[in-house]
Amino acid sequence: MLLRPGWLALAFVVVGFATTCFTLLAPWQFTRHDERSATNSAIQSSFDATPVPIESASGEWRKVTLAGTYVPEAEAVARLRTVQGAAAFEVLTPFRLSSGAVVLVDRGFVRPVEGVKVPSFAAAPTGPVSLVARLRVDERDPQGRPAFEEDGRTHVYAVDSRAVAAASGLTISGGYVQLEEGSPGVLGALPLPQLDAGPYFSYALQWIAFGAMALLGLIYFTWREIKPGGALRTEAPRRRSVAQILADDEAHAN
Repeated sequence: MLLRPGWLALAFVVVGFATTCFTLLAPWQFTRHDERSATNSAIQSSFDATPVPIESASGEWRKVTLAGTYVPEAEAVARLRTVQGAAAFEVLTPFRLSSGAVVLVDRGFVRPVEGVKVPSFAAAPTGPVSLVARLRVDERDPQGRPAFEEDGRTHVYAVDSRAVAAASGLTISGGYVQLEEGSPGVLGALPLPQLDAGPYFSYALQWIAFGAMALLGLIYFTWREIKPGGALRTEAPRRRSVAQILADDEAHAN
């Protein structure tokens, strides 16, 4: 019957898989698709937008202007980065605005030397400068690892104003800015994300299809079991006892 333990276990697994597809996996991919679309829209609109002072700007990827001075003594490098498919460090230098507030500036990337070491790179310019950059939100190290010192430099595991503030003792505004090519102090300018929708929408549809196929398969095999002539409608031959066999043989002999 359908209440056999093996059948119940199979039905439970199939329904659980389908539920996971419909309520977790597909919505997760739809969310990633929406996030990518929002990022693409913000970047696209920023191409033609006139940069505005950082004090009056909002929204990630918004192009802004900054006036002030670098604070090189509080500089840090973000490790374990990948830029254009290759390992990199990103150089993070606090910047004091004319208003007195401090923001974190991602000056761009440098490639490691000897596989793992930070190379020499140009110091941030001294004195007042004006920058053009893009607003970004802080990253977060999932493991919450603290900053550390190595070869005379402060290392952090994410481009995070909070981590640099904790390591330097400065009060740094939340978020950071990513320097544009040509701004004073820029190193290897970080590329913008690719403006494509990515595979997330199709992945979401695939998870929906997988869940639906699993349920349809369960329904089909259930129907095969209970339909006339199916496995559940066919009685298996019963085994005869020795006494029955002897009795039948005796009857045939007579």
